[in-house]
Amino acid sequence: MARPLTALGAGPFGLGCAPLGNLFRAMSDEDAEATLEAAWAAGVRWFDTAPHYGLGLSERRLGSFLRGKPRDEYLLSTKVGRRLEPLPLSDVRDDEGFEVPASHRRIWDFSAEGVEKTLAGSMDRLGVERVDIVLLHDPSDHLDRAVSEAVPALRRLQHQGIVGAVGAGTRDLDALEHLIDSADLDLVMTAGRYTLLDQSADDRLLPACATKGVTAVNVGVFNSGILATNTPPESATFEYARADPLLLARARAIAAICQRHGTTLPAAALAFAAAHPAIGAIAIGAASPEEVRADNALHDDPPSRTLWLDLAAEGLLGAAALRRLIEGHAGAR
Repeated sequence: MARPLTALGAGPFGLGCAPLGNLFRAMSDEDAEATLEAAWAAGVRWFDTAPHYGLGLSERRLGSFLRGKPRDEYLLSTKVGRRLEPLPLSDVRDDEGFEVPASHRRIWDFSAEGVEKTLAGSMDRLGVERVDIVLLHDPSDHLDRAVSEAVPALRRLQHQGIVGAVGAGTRDLDALEHLIDSADLDLVMTAGRYTLLDQSADDRLLPACATKGVTAVNVGVFNSGILATNTPPESATFEYARADPLLLARARAIAAICQRHGTTLPAAALAFAAAHPAIGAIAIGAASPEEVRADNALHDDPPSRTLWLDLAAEGLLGAAALRRLIEGHAGAR
């Protein structure tokens, strides 16, 4: 199977659409539309969403935007495993980080029927008749059913032309490794596990992907914020919690070396995250047009090779990663 994210030229990066579901703060429909317009103008052609994101709000907003675009000009990924069930109207708010009313509840469901219902709901909200990539969403506690029911159901839909590629996305490396071995996936999405601060995906997952011909997609490349600013502040977050002092000191040390080389910590983080040969694409979340344009600008001046050498000399970059970077997978001068 062709690599789904490169076959049509998905752009400089994929747009992670969790912010469109009001992740941590409310966003107006107009701001969501403007963010998507900025991404399209920047050449982004891959959009990643999920029913989980705002109880379907992200999918509805994305679908509204994409209805004005030719279907063959973009790639669309969504996820299954959390089925949405309507709840009676109330003033209760969602309790999973999204600023939306609790109009539905999420039910873990990796059964064949549940996966088919979930995808049908997503396609209705998105206004499409096919989805390029469908991912099992955080399946760690449901691996047996994911392998025995969810993946076969998605393969049947794939044979019908409704689904393009079948994969899984989670931070849990053990779960992804199990699924690669047991379920014959087309791709995996690893979150925050191949970054300047955490390269644990390179222990087993990424080598397994390379061996088996499975495309890896890298998301969470800024580790939820600590790598997203030129100088990480005291309040910087790692994995959505306040970064511990040792990790903060490490990020600041990397940032200082970046500054000496005329680049920024976010630019180095983005270049590093895309550098592994098993990684076929990266996706970045953005909550405004300004964030989209800032993310896109990070590609304009890639870090120098001497930056990677200096990071390694200071013990801030491992030998295997350095070798790949120097061989030309990231950095242009």
